[in-house]
Amino acid sequence: MTKPDRALGFILIAGSILTAAIVAKALAEDRTTMDGAAPGIAQLPAPVNDADYYEAGPRAEARFELGQALFFDKILSGNRNISCATCHHPDFGSGDGLALSLGEGALATGPDRNVAGDEATAVHGRIPRNAPALFNVGAVEFERLFHDGRVETDPNGYYEGGFITPAKWKLPSGLESVLAAQAMFPIGSSMEMAGQQGENEVADAVALGRMAGPHGAWERLAARLRDVPEYVTLFEAAFPEQVAEAKDIDFVLAANAIAAFETVAFRADRSAFDRYLNGETAALSEDATHGMELFYGKADCSRCHSGKFQTDHEFHAIAMPQIGPGKGDGNDGSYWRASGHSAFVEDHGRGRVTGRDEDDFKFRTPSLRNVELTGPWGHAGSYATLEDVVRHHLDPVGSLEEYDPEMAVLPEIGRIAETTATGSKLDQEEMSPVRQAGFMLRDTWVQQSPPLRGRIAEANQLQPVSLSDEEVASLVAFLRSLTDEGSRSVSALVPLTVPSGLPVED
Repeated sequence: MTKPDRALGFILIAGSILTAAIVAKALAEDRTTMDGAAPGIAQLPAPVNDADYYEAGPRAEARFELGQALFFDKILSGNRNISCATCHHPDFGSGDGLALSLGEGALATGPDRNVAGDEATAVHGRIPRNAPALFNVGAVEFERLFHDGRVETDPNGYYEGGFITPAKWKLPSGLESVLAAQAMFPIGSSMEMAGQQGENEVADAVALGRMAGPHGAWERLAARLRDVPEYVTLFEAAFPEQVAEAKDIDFVLAANAIAAFETVAFRADRSAFDRYLNGETAALSEDATHGMELFYGKADCSRCHSGKFQTDHEFHAIAMPQIGPGKGDGNDGSYWRASGHSAFVEDHGRGRVTGRDEDDFKFRTPSLRNVELTGPWGHAGSYATLEDVVRHHLDPVGSLEEYDPEMAVLPEIGRIAETTATGSKLDQEEMSPVRQAGFMLRDTWVQQSPPLRGRIAEANQLQPVSLSDEEVASLVAFLRSLTDEGSRSVSALVPLTVPSGLPVED
């Protein structure tokens, strides 16, 4: 996409958002109680408006353009073969359509991503969690990100960088939002973007635990950007007070630009429900209106899915099935003994962040804006249909017990690599068929293990709710009314080219 095209795309997106916001303010600014609301609903959230999002400032267009380029440019991956958009593509609801992503080493995007092509290398496994959607993550109330909230604002000012993150005191200062802080971390995962030790200088730094500092991963990626003249120009335009020449570019500024792009590109607040909140009561169908009554009443969905974006931003254990490799939590050695692979396969969610047993198997309440577009659903992408994940909430433990991993969108992995060493030399070798068979057992191990599945069930906090099939259909209809129709077709966000000259995920 040419520079004028990118600018026009920004103007169209920002203009439509501004128009919607003006209408919203004119009709119902800061309104919390709806006149003529559906029977049985005393209170609904106020309409979304511009004040709910980070202020982009007078140079919003320049930051959008830079952030867009960085979001789609594979230069930010260790082996220059994967971008942010690979797992968060506009064509797949800002995700990738897979239960669990295939990161470094795979080919293509979306459900077609694979390791079967001639150009593919082997992967080291599936990413342990579903790629979270990015819709409205630029809203100021989103103070915790990732499924376990491991990146969050630091209201007590304990860390100099202003955010609580895995980097702790090593997080650089200057990050403008928690969304920018989040953007610092995917490049630090060997399986997601960095690659394996011995493959490139970024992966080597990550393997040694060096994200910050003169020889850290962030600095090495910034050095790449300094070597691209078009990026220098873009950084100078986006951050004129900080960047006078190439040497002034650092990864913090890159993260701020990516966050600025995500804030505008994935804003979604023009749904039928938004029109309803703004006084257009006919915007919702009869089924959707009934579903809204259930959502805010009998079904009690709004207990956790509250507020303007249908999330309380807290963490809850709802017996969601776990598929995939987990995060290495727990001490159950049954998989290790059966497979020969030295790994634990549970995912303790928030508990692995806080270290508290009572937080095990709790995950952040997702926003339901555009939920129709963001499947598969669940922290591990266990459910492939919206109705199935709704029914899980009605009887979490029963649903967990009956769950069949075949329901998940999990493409087969043709080639799996593991790190080996000869003397001081590291190699990535493809697993033998026997070892690969043992490795793949982890996809279903937790779900098929009564003791491990029982631990998830025991932690459940959600009580069963009885709804008829007709009521479930109405509830799903309401969830579909949360879709911003403008989010269905956002291919204009994808640039034709990026400054590095590397191919763009289309």
